[in-house]
Amino acid sequence: MAAIQPRVSVEYLEGATVVAFTDDKILEDTDVRALRESIEAVIEQAGRLHLVLDFRHVRFLSSAVLGLLIRVSKRVCEQGGQLKLCNIHPGIYEVFKITRLTNIFDIYESVDSATQAFSDCR
Repeated sequence: MAAIQPRVSVEYLEGATVVAFTDDKILEDTDVRALRESIEAVIEQAGRLHLVLDFRHVRFLSSAVLGLLIRVSKRVCEQGGQLKLCNIHPGIYEVFKITRLTNIFDIYESVDSATQAFSDCR
């Protein structure tokens, strides 16, 4: 049986690119690899990027996703961009707090508040 790869949607807003994860579980290595490829494609195309990762639908994720987020953050910063996360489920947010990733990532309640934060810092 073929693995179902995670789906993402990409929306280009004024001054920001929003990548929304559409699956509720991102657990398997194949899922994480597919996400990495999808996000890297967006980063490659954009150059200096204001990127928002929208977790609205995600309820479960593996620790490998946390590592992926750190790598994505580094790539975006290396290209002179910024990364914001939003709509993180309370259970996942607790993992971010325990691992102190709340100190690394800018986390917002909504896509609107995350994109507004980009315009506030220009």
